[in-house]
Amino acid sequence: MNIDLKGIVIICGNYGSGKTETAVNLAATKRIEGLEVKIADLDLVNPYFRTREARHTLKALGVDVVLPDKKYMHADLPILTPAVAGMIKQPAELTILDVGGDDTGVTVLAALEDFLSKHRVHMLQVINPFRPFTQDIEGCLRIKKEIEGSSKIKITGLVGNANLIDETTPDHINDGYDFLMDVSKATGLKIEFITASSKLIPQLEKTRFSCPVLTMDRKLAFPWTRS
Repeated sequence: MNIDLKGIVIICGNYGSGKTETAVNLAATKRIEGLEVKIADLDLVNPYFRTREARHTLKALGVDVVLPDKKYMHADLPILTPAVAGMIKQPAELTILDVGGDDTGVTVLAALEDFLSKHRVHMLQVINPFRPFTQDIEGCLRIKKEIEGSSKIKITGLVGNANLIDETTPDHINDGYDFLMDVSKATGLKIEFITASSKLIPQLEKTRFSCPVLTMDRKLAFPWTRS
């Protein structure tokens, strides 16, 4: 199954959910499939895992990456709005907005409300059940409510990113999918896709999933591994 997403897609989630890695891999995958792809780095919360860290890889694939001016590259200010507004006015086949974690990170979307309201927007909540605050359905619902309240945009779909980094096994992926199914039933939201590392893909029984699986290759280095 292919991930059927076009138009403006906002990737959100709680801090540490893996939303930026998900956004970057989604952009790369859809570009390789032949779609025109743009991605904007709107993460004003996490100074370590940001789309801008993968800009060279994405640009080499032909993805249009919208970033702040070089002198603001590591700033935590809402300086992207003019560039992003222009991108939203003329979106690509797939335009991805990678926003910061939790309700604080999505407040920047409120400044884009007038532009976003003129388009159909998908806002996807990335959930990793092995992270604090999203280990149960109540936590996922609370994060969802907080994000929607701050962004003034309704979440339209779910993404499962069940992982324990290098300790992840096929059982973790399977358990994460089953958990996401419960969240889907509780919210009435569709599961757009789940993720799995390229190393685990051959070990998965994809027939047990009723949604596509996005192959993930780490494109963001951990802060302690950067020179």
